[in-house]
Amino acid sequence: MSDFPSDRTVAVLGGTGPQGRGLARRFAAAGIPVVIGSRDAGRAQGVAADLADATGGSVSGADNASAADEGDVVVVAVPWDGHRELLTGLAPRLAGKVVVDCVNPLGFDKQGPHALAVDEGSAAQQARELLPESTVVAAFHHVSATLLEDPAVAEVSTDVMVLGDDRDATDLVQALAGSIPGVRGIYAGRLRNAHQVEALTANLISVNRRYRAHAGVRVTDLPD
Repeated sequence: MSDFPSDRTVAVLGGTGPQGRGLARRFAAAGIPVVIGSRDAGRAQGVAADLADATGGSVSGADNASAADEGDVVVVAVPWDGHRELLTGLAPRLAGKVVVDCVNPLGFDKQGPHALAVDEGSAAQQARELLPESTVVAAFHHVSATLLEDPAVAEVSTDVMVLGDDRDATDLVQALAGSIPGVRGIYAGRLRNAHQVEALTANLISVNRRYRAHAGVRVTDLPD
């Protein structure tokens, strides 16, 4: 059972994409108020209405800026190529908030997926530089959007590696991860270690393509 506070609203920027939409569905099903953010407010409102009907939860939709205003915890689930621009524009609105970055800087070529070099070290570290007045946590990089969105999947059997430099914030995000049945939030180090967690997504995509699966990550031999 998750101990994520039920009075905290979670905003999901990029919430109309597969990953954001899937996370929003699971959070709403757990009774957490959710705001879907998108560049297109109308599209966000349409997705929100569908998720509210499907989950019975509290889900609303807005443009990304308005969603950032409404969220106590803000999940960034936008494509990598829009990451810098979005966060630069929203920095004042995200001040004082916990920002959860789940963006994977990946490229794709004839050999398959590969991690991209990021000047700041990782997407999460870039977020920290762009959002100096926010508390940035890295998480949710390896959770299958397909499983998150499938209403027939009651439990998503995976762990979420949570990285950050503020203990209260990482504890909060671990609890948010734990709101999804079958998922554990696992503290995995400081934000400086986010690069290899983001990069591992390329390996998982390769695994899933080869085995036609939706594999995630499990950390073994942890206490209950």
